[in-house]
Amino acid sequence: MPVLDRVSDVQLERLVVDRIVPALLADGFCHVDGFLGASLGDAVLGQVKQMHRGGALQDGRLAGSAPGVHRRTIRGDKIAWVSGSERGCEAVNVLLHRLDKLVSACARRIGNKAIRERSKAMVACYPGNGAGYVKHVDNPNCDGRRITCIYYLNKDWDAKEHGGVLRIFPEGKPYVADIKPLFDRLLFFWSDRRNPHEVQPSYSTRYAITVWYFDSEERAEAKRRFKKLKVSNEQQSS
Repeated sequence: MPVLDRVSDVQLERLVVDRIVPALLADGFCHVDGFLGASLGDAVLGQVKQMHRGGALQDGRLAGSAPGVHRRTIRGDKIAWVSGSERGCEAVNVLLHRLDKLVSACARRIGNKAIRERSKAMVACYPGNGAGYVKHVDNPNCDGRRITCIYYLNKDWDAKEHGGVLRIFPEGKPYVADIKPLFDRLLFFWSDRRNPHEVQPSYSTRYAITVWYFDSEERAEAKRRFKKLKVSNEQQSS
């Protein structure tokens, strides 16, 4: 895969047509190496390390965990949510802009015009103490998340020594897919039950940036359900 340091719209479109969309449709996931190029990737890594050093990363939260279950037994990462407009996030903003263009091109090619929103970027660090994230599905309950994008920032990563592999269990497939979190690697996969996945224990500091792209119609319906449930709970407690 060529380095995409000064990438054009034509190059992005070609990457989508030749590589990403066919893989998503056939396998449900795809990874691309050399996505930003060394210099821009270094700039993103520097900004993420600065966030980490500055104490901006906090323990990742769990939604609906069972009583008595310790958070770290499920996920051991530290995270921060950023829009890219914050001071010191200029390179992260370039990454997000490029992802937006790429996913927009994917949505056009797969005929889903409803994919036109995304989350903030989740900057995550596994601190290298054996922390991981147990097998889970990003969107098990139709919350609107359609495509998960993860950008990795780990130089000289040796999976045998450092661990930290993201293992995907593609639905209905007789295999698993192990994705090493290598520097300047971008991973795409469907966010729903087609792709349960886990982050295996990491024994070195492991950085990644995750963004979720939403199906706007499904997300709007999820918000309506949430609002209805909230009103019902308030009425029952009053």
